Amino acid sequence: MVGTKIIALAATGLIFIAAVSGLYAAEEGLPAAVVEEWDPPSVGPLTTWTAPLCAKGELVVQPFVFYNRTRGSFDGDGDYHSLPGGDKKYQYQQQLFLQYGITDRLEIDGQMVYQENYFKGSEGKARDSGLGDSYLFLRYCALEEKGWMPHLTGVLQLKIPTGKYQHLDPDKLETDSMGDGSWDPGIGVMLTKKLKPFILHADALYSFPQRTTIDGVATRYADYLNYDLGAEYFLPGGFSLMLEMNGFLQGDRKDGGQRIPSSDENYIIVSPGLGWSNDKIQFLLAYQRVVAGVNTDANDSVVLTGVYTF
Repeated sequence: MVGTKIIALAATGLIFIAAVSGLYAAEEGLPAAVVEEWDPPSVGPLTTWTAPLCAKGELVVQPFVFYNRTRGSFDGDGDYHSLPGGDKKYQYQQQLFLQYGITDRLEIDGQMVYQENYFKGSEGKARDSGLGDSYLFLRYCALEEKGWMPHLTGVLQLKIPTGKYQHLDPDKLETDSMGDGSWDPGIGVMLTKKLKPFILHADALYSFPQRTTIDGVATRYADYLNYDLGAEYFLPGGFSLMLEMNGFLQGDRKDGGQRIPSSDENYIIVSPGLGWSNDKIQFLLAYQRVVAGVNTDANDSVVLTGVYTF
C-alpha cells in the first residue's frame, strides 16, 4: 500500500506543477512553451530536493548546521505531550552534503552527519557525540524543463549505518544512539518547475530497510516513505523566501520475527526560511517545526546552510 503512495505523489506533483504552469502562461497571454527563460541562483529548499543537477565535472559543497530542541512528543494516537517540567533534550548537528557531476545528466552525491546529543531529566543528565548514519545518492535527469513540463529527475539512494546503534551505555540515557543499524536502499523521483517569481519543488523517496541485528536480536524496520513539497519566492537583491513541508511514514518494526505494536512512526514538518544568493555562493537560514506526528519527538530547529560551487 505504501508503495503506491510514491506513484500517487509523483503524479499529483506533476499534474499540479503542470497545471499551475499552464495557468501562469495563460495569464501572461503566451503559450507555455514561450515563457521567458529565468534561472536565478539559490540554495534551494532546506530538505526538499531540487531536480536540476550540477554540470559535468562540477563539485558542489553544502554544509548544514542544525540546532534541534525537543519540546515534547506525539504518542501512538497522535496526541501531543510536553516534556515534564525541568526536562531538557536538544541536539547540535553538522552535516556535509556533496554533489559531483559525472555527466550533465548523471550525478553522484554523498552526505555525512556528526551530532551531539544532550538530555536532562529525572533520571539524570547525559551527553554524547558521534557520527550519524551516512547516505549515497545516484541521480539521473530524465527530463529537463521545457514549456509547461517540469524538470524530472530519478534517484537511487543508499543509507549506510555508520552511526552507533547497539551496546548503548545505560548511564548515557540513549544520548549515545546515533543511528538505527540498517542498510536502506531506496528509489525516488524529484520535480522542479520555474514560474517566475516562484520555483516549485516536489519529491518522494521510498526506502527498503534490510534486516539487521541489534544487541543479538534480529530486527527488521518497515519500509518508509519520505515526501516533500517546497516553494521559493525571489526578491530583488539576491534575496528569496522559502516555505516547505516534509513528511515521513513508516510502519511497525519486527524484532525476532515478531511485529512490535505501536512502533510505527510518522510526522509532518513545516519550514519557513530566508535566503540570499549570487552566482557563486548561496545561503539559507530556516526554522523547522514538527507540527504533527505519531510516536515521534516534537522538535523545533534552527538551520543554517550554504552552497559553494567549484
